[in-house]
Amino acid sequence: MQVSPDFARQLQGYGLTTAQILYRIPDHRSLIQEYVWQDYDLFPAFPALKKFLSFWERKLDGPLHSVTVAHARLIRPAEMRTVDGEFRLQ
Repeated sequence: MQVSPDFARQLQGYGLTTAQILYRIPDHRSLIQEYVWQDYDLFPAFPALKKFLSFWERKLDGPLHSVTVAHARLIRPAEMRTVDGEFRLQ
């Protein structure tokens, strides 16, 4: 039985990261649009988010206005425990 890649990443310390990205519309700089990005990332360095924002600044026309980040570790050490027994109902 294989473990899903997302679950394995969570065991390595990755948590679900959501970024609210506000950017200016290229043709109408006075208007601001919202983009929501979500992926598993490492707190506090956020390498995946930094890579995405670097791509945005290099390749996309809409300049960034602001970025708000929320992060949650879905699996915490206190939630992991061994199973001591197995009960079977027949």
